[in-house]
Amino acid sequence: MKSLLLLSAVAVAVTSCGGYGNQTRVDTPPVSGDNIAVSDSTVPMVVVRFAGPDGRPAKPETVAMVVKPDSVWRELLTAEQYRIARGKGTEPAFCGGLLFNKEPGIYRCVCCSLPLFASDAKFESGSGWPSFYRPFAEENITEQDDRSLGTRRTEIICTLCEAHLGHVFTDGPPPTGLRYCLNSASLVFTPLPR
Repeated sequence: MKSLLLLSAVAVAVTSCGGYGNQTRVDTPPVSGDNIAVSDSTVPMVVVRFAGPDGRPAKPETVAMVVKPDSVWRELLTAEQYRIARGKGTEPAFCGGLLFNKEPGIYRCVCCSLPLFASDAKFESGSGWPSFYRPFAEENITEQDDRSLGTRRTEIICTLCEAHLGHVFTDGPPPTGLRYCLNSASLVFTPLPR
């Protein structure tokens, strides 16, 4: 009975997505420490890990944050990506284009291409959003207190550009017990080479 109710909820959500499930994949070029120019000494520096040639986290690097004026973010992102990644929005449950993706690869930030999550940590949470039990690298995710909606949650943002990704909860599977609940619109998927 539970699975029948879940399937009914999915069917209702998918029919009311308004095109969310058909988002096109935006391929932004991968970022590395070598192609980030520091042009302003007031730009904060952060420690992150990029993907190595094998798709695994490389050694930590200290790089300048990606900082752009709001007008530039609006030009670079679709209206929905901007609303979610820059405006801290949330896409409807069961509507994200990456929810059912099972292909091996890396989920990167839609704003700066920093690797955020890998497919080997993705799991089906039943929540309606892509869920992972660990980030690609701890350094690449920043947690902050979120008291919006009259409740206390832990928001997760991209360390490199401060894009809103979603929230992390403590009801995930072993080995971490965490559920990183993400918006597909905040992510770009890069398949692993075959």
